[in-house]
Amino acid sequence: MFASLQTIDTRSGPRPAPIAWSPRSAAPVEARLARRAETHPLEALEPSASTLCVEKDREIYSQGDPAEFSYRILSGTVRTVKLMEDGRRQVAEFLLPGDFFGGDGLDDHDLAAEAVSAVVLRRYPRRAVEALADRDADVARRLRGLASAKLRAAREQMMLLGRKTAVERIASFLSDLAARLPNSRDGRIALAMGRADIADHLGLTIETVCRTLACLRRDGVIEIAREAVSIRDARSLHALACDPRH
Repeated sequence: MFASLQTIDTRSGPRPAPIAWSPRSAAPVEARLARRAETHPLEALEPSASTLCVEKDREIYSQGDPAEFSYRILSGTVRTVKLMEDGRRQVAEFLLPGDFFGGDGLDDHDLAAEAVSAVVLRRYPRRAVEALADRDADVARRLRGLASAKLRAAREQMMLLGRKTAVERIASFLSDLAARLPNSRDGRIALAMGRADIADHLGLTIETVCRTLACLRRDGVIEIAREAVSIRDARSLHALACDPRH
């Protein structure tokens, strides 16, 4: 069973508790893996993989930990975080079901990974992933594609933080989530992350995030529920995002 969870503020309080996982709760996931493994590039590594169930706000690995494993998200949301000496943090990215992470470090992880919500992960030994890529050209190509996508996302994040206004940042964030979440076609985006997470990802204050969301709601661009945002005017939201031309 999981240990009890305490509410944690990762910016000024103690660091998230170490990873906790339950083989019993992972059993239904194991059954689904058998049906889906043939579509995944790491199919050959399934015998050496393990399934982890991680509680909300628990740490998957710490900044500076040895980069021994790679992970694939089966359900839930993960954030990667860079902590400063004075306790401030930058949320680098939010990872969603299907995303692969943990393999972009060198010897050590330069970012921490934390569970935004309860998550289920598939964990692969990194040496096994690298050995598979060495002998399978298709796997190597797909892993390079993932690395290229991360590099492109990092460049877009640099543009967002360096040049965009608060409204443009929030609009870009919501547009990106809508594009990445498979069940958001009706315009409803489930927000696993809180306002503090969004602020630390976009380089804003919590007050600015709340005020900007309220302005978008007032203008009829979005509707706000307790843990979700519904996009009412996608065209206006995309225009406000002011994304660069490709």
